[in-house]
Amino acid sequence: MSEFSRTTVTAALIYANGPIHIGHLAGCYLPADIYVRYLRLKKQDVIFVSGTDEHGVPITIKAQKEGKTPQEVVDYYYANIKSSFEDFGISFDIYGRTSDPAHHKMSQDFFLHLYQEGKFIEEVTEQYYDEAADQFLADRYITGECPKCHQPGAYGDQCEKCGSSLSPTELINPKSSLSGASPILKETKNWFLPLDQWQDSLEKYVNSHPEWKPNVSGQVKSWLQDGLRPRAMTRDLNWGVPIPLPDTEGKVLYVWFDAPIGYISMTSQLTADWEKYWKAKDSRIVHFIGKDNIVFHCLIFPAMCMAHGEFQLADQVPANEFMNLEGDKISTSRNWAVWLHEYLQDFPGKQDVLRYALTASSPETKDADFTWADFQTKNNSELVAILGNFVNRAFVLMDKNFEGIVPPKAAGTGLEEDVKQALADIPAKLEAALANYKFRDALVLAMEIARIGNKYLADAEPWKIIKEDREKAGTVLNYAVQLVAHASVALEPFIPFTAAKLRTALGMQELDWNSIGDFELIPAGQKLVNPGLLFEKLEDDVIQAQVDKLTQTKAAMELASKQVNPIKETIDFDAFTKMDLRVGHITAAEKVEKSKKLLKLAVNDGQKERTILSGIAEHFEPSDVIGRQVCFLANLAPRKIMGQESEGMILMAEDADGSLAFMQPSKDIWNGASIS
Repeated sequence: MSEFSRTTVTAALIYANGPIHIGHLAGCYLPADIYVRYLRLKKQDVIFVSGTDEHGVPITIKAQKEGKTPQEVVDYYYANIKSSFEDFGISFDIYGRTSDPAHHKMSQDFFLHLYQEGKFIEEVTEQYYDEAADQFLADRYITGECPKCHQPGAYGDQCEKCGSSLSPTELINPKSSLSGASPILKETKNWFLPLDQWQDSLEKYVNSHPEWKPNVSGQVKSWLQDGLRPRAMTRDLNWGVPIPLPDTEGKVLYVWFDAPIGYISMTSQLTADWEKYWKAKDSRIVHFIGKDNIVFHCLIFPAMCMAHGEFQLADQVPANEFMNLEGDKISTSRNWAVWLHEYLQDFPGKQDVLRYALTASSPETKDADFTWADFQTKNNSELVAILGNFVNRAFVLMDKNFEGIVPPKAAGTGLEEDVKQALADIPAKLEAALANYKFRDALVLAMEIARIGNKYLADAEPWKIIKEDREKAGTVLNYAVQLVAHASVALEPFIPFTAAKLRTALGMQELDWNSIGDFELIPAGQKLVNPGLLFEKLEDDVIQAQVDKLTQTKAAMELASKQVNPIKETIDFDAFTKMDLRVGHITAAEKVEKSKKLLKLAVNDGQKERTILSGIAEHFEPSDVIGRQVCFLANLAPRKIMGQESEGMILMAEDADGSLAFMQPSKDIWNGASIS
């Protein structure tokens, strides 16, 4: 990294159509923040850029669902997302938005530069068009039966059940989600970036970075091996950055053309010297993203920059894999997520606990799983028992024995050299882990300082020494205070709120990465201010409340998304009148031997007791149904089931959650009454 004069760090632009959840944080935002804080501690020239992606189909779909304009949607979620990031301590230098006029202009200028240089190819293709809505349909506006798993409701770009990537023309019986009509194919002109012409250059670029994470290089090389093809950089939509060409009304830039340019346009709003961060050869660019954005940042955006000719390519793209939740994939549509703004409300002042837990189980090389039980363990067994315990012991002993004033060093216990030796290798190892994006390993190393401190206090026993040798006990506590200071620096990238508390308590004016290992960092005579308990134990009921909240929310969403069965084939009135529906009374019930589903019911129909076998045994016990008045089909032809004759059918309704309910009169009616 020494050959670079500055570093531009970007974190993926998130769609402004919903709030932030822990999957987003673990995927790119928290790792990026850790890395930037580390570079700042190193006194390096670094800027941290991100914002909201406010164009594209997900925005228009959200607006349609909520009955709002796309601008109203992005305005709301931009504020929500920006506030959540700030409260969580993600330290962007600028958090912008792609609906900003400055971004529109820069994206259009970028497009015009490529257009005027002849870098696009114009091509007329057939795309689905909704005649009723008078609109071309983006992939997500088309649904149909998946050709691979035959699930209804698959999107034009993906089946969410089997995960297959699709194109709209592959769907069986495609429908427009705008009008419900069957779309037609209609010709339209768009501008394509011929990625195949840049294949050789892209291969050289990718191969020049053997240090990239295997999950990144593997995915990119797979695309290159399959052969790149031209990709449309424009779309037929009404929401987005308008194409800056005549006679192109209703056409906008492809969202993955304008979105990465957002990094540049936002930098231009941050500083007048923006060009040096993107064009200077001694500038280093690092893109933090999730694995679903790898291709766009490693192939498409680099191809755009190559075609333009003035912008530097990314030096690193440390993409993470996915963070799952309680053994299941995070799903915003099913509300299976831990939302950041809700976490901040439920756990006020505990930003660092979530930062710590997510970093400790970061999906750096493979998908990881967040569980509330592990979150509790990380808090109670590590933050409370290791870091919090060490800091609390050190300050309590200082307050009790030295009135919070750092004592000078004198003759030690002989353990001090062991402490220095134990700490000696940590700064270099910690720096190597951070520089190579191994943040889980780095967190373990940073926490090792607190472990060293706990062991030192336990072995030295200053509470005993002070009874005989006050100066020696003072030396021990001086060393303990220095270790607290080292921990505050090493842990700042990970748990900055806690690190800030420690710096205030220690009276540290400035942070410097090179101060780790300096045992004169806090001078003798410094007055300390006890920060109190840094962390508090999380009880089982607090954690269970979060688990229950997830379970209840998921169940509610599944009920809401339950699909209504299609109406059966139409019958005429005469066919309906042949059905003899009656009211009866269940007088007896018993389970049918060797059957899990059947109950044998005796039903008084006003004339006699008839036997009806009903498949409700998995929902009701015999004692639950005796005495109920029910509706039944009286003239259904008798049939034998498991050797017993059934003389009718009880009418039941299935709820969205699969439970059954009896269809019965709202008041007692005489047995045998007809239903018409």
